[in-house]
Amino acid sequence: MDRLALFEANRPRLLGLAYRLLGEASEAEDVVQEAYLRWEASTGVEVPEAWLTKVVTNLCLNRLTSARARRELYTGPWLPEPVFTGGGELGPLETAEQRESLSIGLLVLLERLTPPERAAFVLREAFGHSHREIGEILDLDETHVRQLYRRARQHVGDGRTRFTATAEQRRAIVERFLAAAVHGDVAALERMFAEEVVSWADGGGKVSAARRPVSGRERVARYVAGLVRDPRAGEIEFSVRSINGEPGIAMHLWGELFGIVVPEPAADGLVALRTIVNPDKLAYAAAQKGSA
Repeated sequence: MDRLALFEANRPRLLGLAYRLLGEASEAEDVVQEAYLRWEASTGVEVPEAWLTKVVTNLCLNRLTSARARRELYTGPWLPEPVFTGGGELGPLETAEQRESLSIGLLVLLERLTPPERAAFVLREAFGHSHREIGEILDLDETHVRQLYRRARQHVGDGRTRFTATAEQRRAIVERFLAAAVHGDVAALERMFAEEVVSWADGGGKVSAARRPVSGRERVARYVAGLVRDPRAGEIEFSVRSINGEPGIAMHLWGELFGIVVPEPAADGLVALRTIVNPDKLAYAAAQKGSA
């Protein structure tokens, strides 16, 4: 296999790694492209997959510090860039761990971690690397890696939602939510929500969106039902799609993607709604093949 073919064979995995580490698809693509340039200039690489994993991880770690500073100045809630999945764009999604590590909800939780903790968590949970292998990637001893991973699991675990429904059951939940939302059925929405449900909207100051979370079953139900009174609502096309490895809702207006909603189900009902309408955050998804 020539060098370009070998890199392309690894591209989905590398993009999936960079995206999980950064939470930004466009930034992840830039990292993978930079890794390719370094790969082209390299010599004497004995294990290409390991070498590329280390390069991508460390490029992401270099970017995470500045990314955190930017997010602290962000207008309104910050949410990750959504990605349409199902075609292997971000590597395999064969296990529950791989799918969960890509979910919008978990990517939000990963913002709690330091860059090394995030790297240790992602490399272990999503890609199954051993502590020794992670140490080689991060240039740390195995004991230190174990500590990073343990702290990461503790921080993430405080807000992690465990829900064992099948993919078909999750999709059915999202379809019921969409039907209730489109009809403005407040009572049906309330029945679907957990008592402490929270709705976040990421407009980034670019478009109109709630700048503070809306919380509580009744308030979120009224908030969602109120959105259908938007004069444009009758022209919006809604579709349930695979977004970040889980069912979500894509909204198109006049053929253009203008919003994505990802409900998060739990045993007692939907516990979160995350809506991305910042056009900058939607550019990657809008450009994906078959996004319309």
